[in-house]
Amino acid sequence: MDFKFSEKVSHLQASAIREILKHCADPTVISFAAGSPAPEALPSKQLEEISKEILAEEPSVALQYGVTEGYTPLRDEVKKILAKRGVYDPEYDDVVITSGAQQANELSAKVLCNEGDVLLAEAPSFIGSLNAFKSYHVDLQGVTLEDDGINTDELEEKLKAGGVKLVYLIPNFQNPTGKTTSWEKRVKIFELCKKYGAVILEDNPYGDLRFAGEDIKSIKTLDTDGSVIYSGTFSKILAPGIRVGYVCAHKDIIQKIVVCKQVADVHSTMWSQMLAYRFLKKYDLDEHLVNLRKVYKHKTELMLSEIEKNFSSKITFTRPQGGLFIWCTLPEGVTTQQMLDFCTVAVRDHKVAIVPGTAFEINDTDETRSFRLNFSTPTDEAIVKGIGILGKLSKEMFGE
Repeated sequence: MDFKFSEKVSHLQASAIREILKHCADPTVISFAAGSPAPEALPSKQLEEISKEILAEEPSVALQYGVTEGYTPLRDEVKKILAKRGVYDPEYDDVVITSGAQQANELSAKVLCNEGDVLLAEAPSFIGSLNAFKSYHVDLQGVTLEDDGINTDELEEKLKAGGVKLVYLIPNFQNPTGKTTSWEKRVKIFELCKKYGAVILEDNPYGDLRFAGEDIKSIKTLDTDGSVIYSGTFSKILAPGIRVGYVCAHKDIIQKIVVCKQVADVHSTMWSQMLAYRFLKKYDLDEHLVNLRKVYKHKTELMLSEIEKNFSSKITFTRPQGGLFIWCTLPEGVTTQQMLDFCTVAVRDHKVAIVPGTAFEINDTDETRSFRLNFSTPTDEAIVKGIGILGKLSKEMFGE
């Protein structure tokens, strides 16, 4: 049958990352393509113990319907955590528990953007959010991402042009580049968006994973009237499989998000929400985060040292202070097709999976010479072996 798909989805393509991950089903493939936490960082024993407690003590709560806003004890706990960080103001903010930060970002665009409204995002940016935004037929435009955040002159030009409804940012250890927006630029971005009436969507899935440098306050801490939406998740600090995230925003925005979430999934899974809540109450979150940061600091330093030893000297790369990713850029003169060939040969012939930069571009016509490496998922042995293979291939294709 010749299906006639709706205009909302007919232009959407499967995530390139998900397509590459299909190769990773082969146990002989070394994958630097995922964006998952380190397996050894997952608190599986604690979560197993808590899950047993929940099903023994409160099965009727865990297995029944809940309210759309989220499990009240967890919402209250999230509010406390965010208030301590200066992100939540009870005077005008509210919080909804979502099915991961991905849903928080998708619902934020849904409640604010009409077809044709301009939505600005860092170029490059997280493909999951980009596809969510594209499904609402917004005019998605990129703003060049520099080492310390987006180019604010370019941002102002686009804001001046008018029609910008939402500005989407990942200020901490950005996906895919691992870059962090400086405090100076956060202030400038906030001021520009206030001046031109655009709402900021601040996505912060990696902020708790800083293992070097100093913490930088969220853009949301500058907010005094609800012009910043803040999304977060337990995916990177507990487990992505439980799909528990949250969105903090002005009460008027939250009210609309609740209505749209009711349409989408009624509520996030009660068992998962209770799992997250009990973990926060039973264990010391700060101590847990310290242990996570040790794991990621070690893995980052190992991968960076292997890159320095093995890669062609013509390849440049970021040095993240947190998060899960390193962004590598091939030398000047290399085409997008040559970059894609490098990624394809790596997985097809050498069984090392990496993600081409095209997966994160705003438009299909954007040129990129970059690719993303994930250091959190592979073992130390896999990092050493895989980077060695990529290094040899990089010298063969691009020279010493």
